[in-house]
Amino acid sequence: MRLSSGLSISNRHLWSTASPLVLGLASVLTATPAFAEAAAASAASVDAGTSDEGASIVVTGSRRAARSPSDVPAPVDIVSAAELSQQPSPDVSNQLRLVVPSLNVNDNPISGTSAGIRPVTLRGLSPDHTLVLVNGKRFNRSADIPSFSGGLSDGSQSPDISVIPSIALKQVQVLRDGAAAQYGADAIAGVVNFIMNDDVSGGLIQSQFSSTYEGDGDTYQVAGTYGVPVGDTGFVRLSGEYSSADRAVRAVQRDDAAALQAAGYTGVPDPATRFGTPQIRDNIKLFLNSGVDVGIGELYAFGGYSSRKTSVDFFYRNPIDRDGVFTDGAGNFLVGDMTPDDGVACPGTGADAIPVGSADAAARLAEVIATPNCFATASLYPGGYSPYFINKVKTVFGTAGLRGELLPDLQYDLSFGASRYKMSIYVHNSINPSLGSDSPTEFYNGSRIQEEQVANLDLSYPLEVGFATPLNIAGGVEWHREKFTVKAGEPASYEAGVLATQGFTVGEDAYAGYSPDIAGSRSRDNWSFYLDLETNPIEQLDLGLAARYESFSDFGDKVTYKVSGLFHITDSLGVRSTYATGFHAPSPGQQAYTGLGQQLTADGTLVQTGIIPADNPIALAVGGQKLKPETSKSFSAGLVFDEPWLNVTIDYFNIKMKNRLTQSQSYSLTDLQRADLIAQGYAFASQIGTFKFFTNDFSSTTQGVDVVATVPLNFIPAGQTAFSAAMNYTKNEVTSYDPSDPNELLDEGRVIQLEKMLPRWRGNATITHSSERWHGLVRMNYFGKYTELHVNSLGLRFDPGSEITFDAEVGFKPLENLDIAVGATDIFDNRPDLNPYRGILGSKYPTTSPMGLAGGTYYIRAGITF
Repeated sequence: MRLSSGLSISNRHLWSTASPLVLGLASVLTATPAFAEAAAASAASVDAGTSDEGASIVVTGSRRAARSPSDVPAPVDIVSAAELSQQPSPDVSNQLRLVVPSLNVNDNPISGTSAGIRPVTLRGLSPDHTLVLVNGKRFNRSADIPSFSGGLSDGSQSPDISVIPSIALKQVQVLRDGAAAQYGADAIAGVVNFIMNDDVSGGLIQSQFSSTYEGDGDTYQVAGTYGVPVGDTGFVRLSGEYSSADRAVRAVQRDDAAALQAAGYTGVPDPATRFGTPQIRDNIKLFLNSGVDVGIGELYAFGGYSSRKTSVDFFYRNPIDRDGVFTDGAGNFLVGDMTPDDGVACPGTGADAIPVGSADAAARLAEVIATPNCFATASLYPGGYSPYFINKVKTVFGTAGLRGELLPDLQYDLSFGASRYKMSIYVHNSINPSLGSDSPTEFYNGSRIQEEQVANLDLSYPLEVGFATPLNIAGGVEWHREKFTVKAGEPASYEAGVLATQGFTVGEDAYAGYSPDIAGSRSRDNWSFYLDLETNPIEQLDLGLAARYESFSDFGDKVTYKVSGLFHITDSLGVRSTYATGFHAPSPGQQAYTGLGQQLTADGTLVQTGIIPADNPIALAVGGQKLKPETSKSFSAGLVFDEPWLNVTIDYFNIKMKNRLTQSQSYSLTDLQRADLIAQGYAFASQIGTFKFFTNDFSSTTQGVDVVATVPLNFIPAGQTAFSAAMNYTKNEVTSYDPSDPNELLDEGRVIQLEKMLPRWRGNATITHSSERWHGLVRMNYFGKYTELHVNSLGLRFDPGSEITFDAEVGFKPLENLDIAVGATDIFDNRPDLNPYRGILGSKYPTTSPMGLAGGTYYIRAGITF
C-alpha cells in the first residue's frame, strides 16, 4: 500500500502552532531545583540531585520519591556526565556503549542511513524495544528504518539519541526491565532516561581533539553549557556542541578492482569502497533546560535542535559486470542511443555488440564514446565508481509543562511536547543510467520526516492505609500522535530516460529517489491511561503494581501490566523480582517503508533487493500480511547487597516475545510483478531482482544475567578511588523457526543474525581516582565471540573471537577552574579478527564488530569552569 498523499490541515496547523510555542516557552522559562522535588509523581519531575549524594538517586522505574539504586525493585544503571565525557567520541551512543554492557551500538559501515543514525540495542532486542525518555518524557523516533544494518536492527524505527549533546546532561539512567505499563509502548527491553543538567548557575566551556593511531578519523569538538538564575526561583541553562569528524577507513582493495588495475583500467578507486567510520560535518547540537515557580506550580520547558551531514560510501560498481549500468546481462557492454529515432544506429549495439573481455573492447568503447548521441557509462566512469551516500539530518524537539500541588499531597504534572525529525538523502558520484549523457552525477533523492506530538497528565497521591509507608497512587493519561512523511526527490533521481527501453536501469543507481507516487504521509493517534500503585506493607517489603490501557487508531486496544517486589532480608541484603507484559505497535513508518538494499548471491555477486510495504499486493501474494503489534512477557529476579565497602546487584531476566517484526526472506521478482510495482510508482523496481518486506513472523526468548558491583578503595590515600565492574550475559533464541514449513518467511541467515550477531558476553571493569588536582581512570572492556554473516550473506559466515580492550585517562588542574585531560580508548590498538572474505567487497574487519572498527584512538580535552 502506498502512503496516502496530502497532509491534514488541522495537524499541520497543530505542528506549526505547537512547535514555536514549545520552543518559545523554553527561551523564557526558569525554575528552582528545590521545587522539582515536590513533583515526585512523575519520574521526569524529580531532580536527580547535583551533589555527590544526589548522583546516586534513582528517578526512573518508580513514581515514588527518588531513592537509591538498592531500594528499587528493578535494576537501574546510573551513568554520570563525567563518565560519558571520559571518551573521545562526541556521540552519546558511543559513550554509553562502553559503560553499559547490556547496551550495544555497531558502526554499520556501508549501511546508508544507518551508518550515521546508528540504532541502539538493549539486552539483545530490537532498537525500538527500548523506550527513550528525556527528563522522563517520551523522546521522538527518528525517520530512519534500517534495512541493511547487520540483521538485528533491520525494520526497526527508534530514536536517534546522538542528537542529544552530552554536555547538557546531568546523568543517564538505564532501567533494565520491562516497563510498558509504567511508561507506555516500546519499553520491552527497558528504558533509557536522559536527565538534563538543571544547575541554577555556572558554566563550562570544553574543547576536545581525537585521532586514531592510524592518523585518520580526526574529530574536533567544542561544547559549552551555561546556567543563569532568574529572579529568586528560576534558571535558564543553555548548552551547545559543535563537532566534525573525518573518515576512519578500515578497508582493503577488492580483488576484482585490483584485477582491473592490473589490467590497465584507469580511474579505479583505491580502496574501491571505504569501509570504516563515516565523515560527519557541521554536527550542531543545542539544548535548553528551564523553569520557573509561577505560584500555582512550576512552569518548565526543555528542548533542542540538531543538524549534521553524514557521508559514507556505497558498494563499488564494477565497469565489466554491473548489469543495467555498464553491461547488458548477456556478457556485452551496454551501449545506448540518445536519439533512437534518427535512423542512425550506434556502434556496439545489436549484432555489433562489444563482448566484455574482447581484445578490441577498449578501442570499440572509445569509438562509442566519441560518436555523438551514443552513450556508454564508461564515458563517465571508465574504472567503475562507488557512490557517496549523504544524509542530512535536522531535528527540533521541545516539551513545556506545569507541575505542582493541586491539593495537599496531590501532585500533578501537565505537559505537551512536539518534535520534527527530517532526514534528506543525497547521492553523489553516481548516475541514473536511463538518462545517459543527460544524467547528473549528484542527486537529491528525497526526504523522510517523522513528526510527533505528546500530551501528558500525571497525578500522584500518597494515601495512608496503615502500612509502613503510604500507598502511593499514581495515574494519568497520555495522547500521542505520530506521522511519517516521504518527500519526493528531484525528477532525475527516479525518472525513466530515453535509454530505459534499451536495457538501462531507471533511477539513480545506488538508492533510487522517491517518486511522487510513493510520496505522502501515514499517521496514527493513540490514547493511554495508566494506574501505578506502590507501597511498603511492612518496612522490609516494597510492592508495586502498574497497569496501562492503550488504544491505537490503527491497531485497536491493548492492556499491559507489571508487578514488582523488593524484600530486604537484612538492612544490607535484599531480593527483588518483577513480572511485566509489554508490546510494540509498528509505527506508521514501518508500515509504509519502501527502499533499496543489497544482498550477495551464492556466487558472490552483489544484487539490489527492494523493500516494499507489507500490505503491498505483491507481498500479500507470497504470505505477507498487514503488520500487527509485537507482544512480550518478561520476568526478572535478583539480589541486592549494599554496604559501605561493597555494593553488588545480580539480576536474571527472561523475555518471551511473539509476533516479532523482521525482514522476510528474499523473493524473486517476476517481470509481471516488476511492471506492477513500476505502475504503482516504485520506479526502482526496474533495478531489483528480489524483494523483501517487513513481517510479524516469529517468536523468541531472550534471557540472561546482569552483574554490577562497586567497591570503594578507601585504603588509597589522597583522594577518592573506586573499583567498579559490570557484566552482561544475553542469549537470544528464535523459538518458532521451521525451515520445513513452506509458509515460513524467515530464512536461516536471518535466524543466525538474530541469535548470534551480538556477543552473548559483555563486560567492563574500571578503576577511577579523583583528588583536588588529579583524576584518572583505567577501564578494561570485554567483548565475547559473535557471528557475522558478511553483508547479510549466509554463504559468507564467520565467527570472530572474543576481544579485550583497555581505555585510560589522566587529567590535572593547573588552575582551580582549568582541567586538562589526555586519554585513549583501545590503548593497545587491539582490532577485531580479520575478515576472511575481505577481498570480495573490501571490508578489512567484520562490519558488525561490537568493539568498533577504528582501533586505538587518543584524545586531549580541556575545560574551563566559571
